[in-house]
Amino acid sequence: MGLLLKEGIDINLIKSAFLAFSIIGFSIALINIIPILKKRLPNYSLQLAGLIGNTSFLGIPIAIALLPSTTINFTIGFDLGTTLFAWIFGPFFLQKKSNNENIPNMKRFLNALINSPASRGIIGVLFAYLFQIDEILGNYLWIPARIVIALAIIIVGTRLGIIANQNGRILDLDEEIKYSILLKLFIFPFLIFLACNFLNFTFNQSAAVILQAGTPTAISTILMAEAYSVKQKIASKILFTTTLISIITIPLLKILMDAFI
Repeated sequence: MGLLLKEGIDINLIKSAFLAFSIIGFSIALINIIPILKKRLPNYSLQLAGLIGNTSFLGIPIAIALLPSTTINFTIGFDLGTTLFAWIFGPFFLQKKSNNENIPNMKRFLNALINSPASRGIIGVLFAYLFQIDEILGNYLWIPARIVIALAIIIVGTRLGIIANQNGRILDLDEEIKYSILLKLFIFPFLIFLACNFLNFTFNQSAAVILQAGTPTAISTILMAEAYSVKQKIASKILFTTTLISIITIPLLKILMDAFI
């Protein structure tokens, strides 16, 4: 909310949010339609872990460190699109449906939408605009927002430490986990790269969203897996492994973007 108030909601934020939301949705639909992809990623835990990145705690700090401040709205927009998709459809995909429930439950859908952190941030900003306190509130929230971003890496590290202590063989990966890791760190950023070329994004705009796409698996995938008791260990392994590998892949992405975009 602090970042949104400081930078303002503009077409760039909306455009990158729509890009993230639509490409993630398209990818999940494609995986579940094409048999060979469904065989490689047979459940929603693997699919979400391969598409939902740690854009809030890791992606935004990385973007602020590597890119001009003019791209912050693209970065925040991508985070909003990713977060909205995760908290709207994640619970819907992972919850255990009753045998007589063949159609989506609109009440649960709306509840997930309202409870989304991204939705709450947007609603807060809209209220600030409505009461014309956006500039004042933005100035007050800017400093704590930057502090939270700076401390976000500590949160990621703490969570990874807990996962490492809970899982004795954290790097013992089976085939399906490997495909999820491949999707998260390589295939998904490439899909975003293709979309950026199609949409004629500038270098900085493309760099902002591709870096977000290349972030490791989000902590929210573990939280949802734990909440619905679905593949918690798999989600933990993917988060831990993608975060370690991203130490290499994110700088590599930046080098490739500088060379080819």
